[in-house]
Amino acid sequence: MAIILVTGAAGFIGMHLADQLMARGDRVIGVDNMNDYYAVGLKRDRIARLRQDHGDRFTFLELDFADDKALEAALAGLEFDRIAHLGAQAGVRYSLENPRAYVQSNLVGHLNLMEVARQRQVAHMVYASSSSVYGGNTQLPFRVEDRVDHPVSLYAATKRSDELMSETYAHLYRVPMTGLRFFTVYGPWGRPDMALWIFTKAILAGEPIPVFNHGEMQRDFTYIADIIAGVIACLDNPPPDDGQEKPGGSKAPHRLYNIGNHRAEQLGRMIDVLEDAIGRKAARHYLPMQPGDVPATYADISAIQQDLGFQPATSIEAGIPHFVQWYRDYHRL
Repeated sequence: MAIILVTGAAGFIGMHLADQLMARGDRVIGVDNMNDYYAVGLKRDRIARLRQDHGDRFTFLELDFADDKALEAALAGLEFDRIAHLGAQAGVRYSLENPRAYVQSNLVGHLNLMEVARQRQVAHMVYASSSSVYGGNTQLPFRVEDRVDHPVSLYAATKRSDELMSETYAHLYRVPMTGLRFFTVYGPWGRPDMALWIFTKAILAGEPIPVFNHGEMQRDFTYIADIIAGVIACLDNPPPDDGQEKPGGSKAPHRLYNIGNHRAEQLGRMIDVLEDAIGRKAARHYLPMQPGDVPATYADISAIQQDLGFQPATSIEAGIPHFVQWYRDYHRL
């Protein structure tokens, strides 16, 4: 049995990770500040579900990990051997409105977790990066070897900065680190600021859906169960400190992986599948591209496939109906 510190435990990916870790017998210490970037009620419901399903395997600490004193005080006396640092200020578009939230959570907060990892000498720290680091890269699929020094949003810049800081800590202190560049994760208990939730809500209400870049968008939609299988495989396999070059180019114990579905789906196709799952047509309101957004994402996952056997298995035709059913059940529709 392992004890794993999971930040962002009230978040979409964090909740699912905590659930699967405890289902296999591990204990989880969850951290989340329960901020109001989206409905706090949804976050509280996720935590309630974890407590209900796993009882005393789950310890929850409501605090802001960007506050180093509060973090140290809360963790004093608690033992854990690995960290899954998934907490962050998410969202590309919101970073245009509230940039300071991103610096505080994603930079200061990431540093605080690396300090915890260093001081506790944890076996491994896995952290959330993002496909957003690829910016306006036009060569598809995105590979971890690609240059990523031209971010088109502050959110992306903070995630790239996390990767660079992690490289430094892996080099200086030999802390084993793995950064995961997530590609458009969706599924039950998902985020209300994501397109699938926004579209589902609008279609069920008979309202038009906003389709940006006039529908000329591609996304590598990745189902939550596939993502969690990959995150757990990473947690269980820290990068060796062997001086060999790792995915992402590091010779320190630090790896970077794309974690996606390895399929670029047209936005229009996603909407078609969603309409079928709901049983109702959408009124599509075509709009220009939004600032900070990118027209296409598509993950080359060969590195994580070769190293860890990661193999996403869920198509949008299978995954989207699961989300729609959960959405109806959750909202009692």
